[in-house]
Parts: sequence; structure tokens; C-alpha cells
Amino acid sequence: MDRWEEDLAELGGRVRHWPAGAVLFREGDHADWVVSLRSGRVKVTCSTAAGIEVVLWLLGPGELLGESSALGERIRPVSATALEPVTGLCLPAAAFAGHLRARPLVAISLVKLLGRRLRDAEDKLAEFNSFDTLGRVTRRLVELADRFGARCPAGLRITLPLSQQELAGWTGSSRIATAKALRVLRDRGWIETGRREIVIRDLDALRRRAAGTPSAASDLSAAG
Repeated sequence: MDRWEEDLAELGGRVRHWPAGAVLFREGDHADWVVSLRSGRVKVTCSTAAGIEVVLWLLGPGELLGESSALGERIRPVSATALEPVTGLCLPAAAFAGHLRARPLVAISLVKLLGRRLRDAEDKLAEFNSFDTLGRVTRRLVELADRFGARCPAGLRITLPLSQQELAGWTGSSRIATAKALRVLRDRGWIETGRREIVIRDLDALRRRAAGTPSAASDLSAAG
């Protein structure tokens, strides 16, 4: 548990609820509040110059959103959208900034959080030069399984309501290429897909593919 989760309630703030699909804030909005997620999951995105949505992170309970507003950022650099019903504790950025100054351990937790997100962004940037679409999709499925997978008779079920287009935005691929990659994984018997759910049938196989490079021409022709 990060340090701020233990004592943010002391700052007051307001509990808010967002339905699935609601935008918590948009890229370019004025940044003057921070939210600590209590329940539900959120996608954090940015837009390219061509208007393409890129998924940066998927965040869940215990995560912090809008933290840059407490560090002097006045314009939102990203957008946040609820993937499912979300509840969060909203705090004025100024109050959270004062909390950081008064509680060095909380400030250290925030630095660690920013470090984790920076490393994650650097890792994904490196993937674009090292992995094909199938490899990137496989790596995201392993990440989803590790973070959100729930045991079921067939393996691990991921019920995160993430569309193929959103998965494509998370892997830096086109929707068509992402759909082809999922088909390859289904054909191999490693996954099953349903409406807004994926069942991981062979996580070990996915981990091996995620750690490697394409081993057959069929990988490249099937997934782009």
C-alpha cells in the first residue's frame, strides 16, 4: 500500500462516482484536483498529433490520478476515462501539495509512483523497436493476467471491459493487426475471447512468447 492511501481521508475532500464510460478529466483541462481511486478501473490516455488515442496506463483501486496538478502542472497532460463504474476521493491540488510538504514519506511514495510510471512508459517505448504486434499484444495480456486475472476452471479470466480498439491503443498497433494477433493466440489454444472478457488458458506459453521474438514467419504474417 502506498503511503497516501493511509491518511488522505484526513484531508477531507469529496467522494465522487462515475459511471462506466464517463470521462474523469480530459487532456487540456485545467488541473486543480487529485483523485485517489477507491473502486473501479480507469484508462489513462493521450492523443497523438494525428488524433490517435494512445493508452498509457490502466489504473485501479489504490492508484492516484491527476497527481501532476499537485506538482505545479496547470493543464492536464492526459485524459482519464472510467472502464467500469468508478468511485474516487477527490482532493484539491493545493491541499494535496500541502500534504506532500508536511509528510515527507508521502512525498517519497509519490516519487516512487512517478518512477514506476516512467519506467513503464520507457519499457513500452522500447517494445515498439523490439517486438512485433503479436509480441506486444502477448505482453499486455500477461500484464492483464498478473494484475486483474481471476482463477476459473479454464485458467485465468480477465473481465476488464477493454475493447479491441483500446487494446490496440495500448500496444501501439492498429485494430486490425490486434484482432489478427488475438486470432493467432486463440488458434494456438492459449486464450479464449468473449464479449469484454478474455480467458488465459496457457499463461506459461504467453509468458514465453512475451519474453521472446517471433520464431516463425506465420507470426509475422498473421499479426503484422
